[in-house]
Formats: sequence, C-alpha cells, structure tokens
Amino acid sequence: MRRFIHRHQPKAHPRVALLAGLGTALAIGGMAFVNDVIGLTVLMAPLGATCVLLFAAPQSPLSQPANVIGGHMLAAAVGLGLHFAIPGSFWMAGLAVGLAVAAMVYLRIVHPPAGATALIAYLTAVSWSFLLFPVALGSVALVAVATFYHRLMRTPYPAPLP
Repeated sequence: MRRFIHRHQPKAHPRVALLAGLGTALAIGGMAFVNDVIGLTVLMAPLGATCVLLFAAPQSPLSQPANVIGGHMLAAAVGLGLHFAIPGSFWMAGLAVGLAVAAMVYLRIVHPPAGATALIAYLTAVSWSFLLFPVALGSVALVAVATFYHRLMRTPYPAPLP
C-alpha cells in the first residue's frame, strides 16, 4: 500500500516551488491578457497543465518544445478530424484521445496535456481554426515564455541535445 502513497519526487526547495508557480502565473496571466485585451484566442485549459511541465519539470522529455507544440498540434488535428468525420459519439471521443496518444508515442512527441486537447477538439471545436487559435499560437507562446523565463532564472531550457 505504501507504494501508492509514496511521493517519488525529491524534495523541492521553497524557492524552486515559488518560481515554478510564478512562471506559470506570468505565462497564463499574459495569455489571458492577450485573450481579453487583444481578443486573440490563445488560451485553453490543457495549457494550464502544460505549464506544470514547463515550469515545474522543464528537463522532462515531456516538457521539450517538440513535445509541447507537436503533441498539442497532433492531438488537436486528430480530435478535429474525428469531430468532422463522426460527430457526437462518446466512442469517438475516446477514440480521439486514444489515437492521439498512439500517434504521440509513435512520433516520440508525448505531451500528457495534449490528451485533453484531443478531447476538447472532438467535443467542442467548431472549425479547423481551432488548430491555429488557440492550439498552435498558445503552445508556441508558452514555449517562448518558458524559454525566456528559464534563461532569466538561469535554469536550462530546453534540454541540451544528447
């Protein structure tokens, strides 16, 4: 039973935790500002989960730019494709996420929050423009903010090439 409740992450210094929260708040706050003031849709719920990876685990393979941008774009395309081919089926909603996960694994661009992007695309998308606004622009913006933020904080991101 202990293995189910054991926390595998090492202890984090309070400064590291606060900086991860600050980076997330600045990134999402800035994107919300763009949404409200400029009227450009760049924000969707899965990007909040992306911030967890970008600011709390920037060295994870799942946090790297190709995974963030490619994972969200691929998942949105899969969800949209099924949405327009066979709309309104709970089975297709599951298939959208399943196919997106399979494709991300195969293409080595796994990004867990993108599973939610596939589901949102299937359930709510009204046009292919969803792929650009908020998916492409939002994920590119987050990677750009994370890159700038980590350089400012002197933490490496993206991960160096092997």
